[in-house]
Amino acid sequence: MAVLKNVSTGAIVATRVERATRFVERMVGLMARPRIRPDEGIWIEDCGGIHTIGMRSSIDVIFIDGEARVVRVHMNVAPFTLALVCRKAHAVIELGAGALEHQDILVGDHLELR
Repeated sequence: MAVLKNVSTGAIVATRVERATRFVERMVGLMARPRIRPDEGIWIEDCGGIHTIGMRSSIDVIFIDGEARVVRVHMNVAPFTLALVCRKAHAVIELGAGALEHQDILVGDHLELR
């Protein structure tokens, strides 16, 4: 597990984030979890779109480019949402709903896992 940090502001966004690089990890994402806390999530590499079909709880979503800069943010995405796509994205970060409620994550912010 790693910490997700907004390098642009110095703020810690989430404290329990996994990086998904393998096909199966990327396909399953957070679907297998019955509940996702706001401080946990997954960073999905080589991904420009997600769905929440089969998920049991809402999530916050951050799309980032190849330099880990934010290109789009979606908060409180409900289960069974068909698709969210961002053509500029290189990766997607899924966090438990509410993770971004008190964060000022803006397009262009640089994120990293530590």
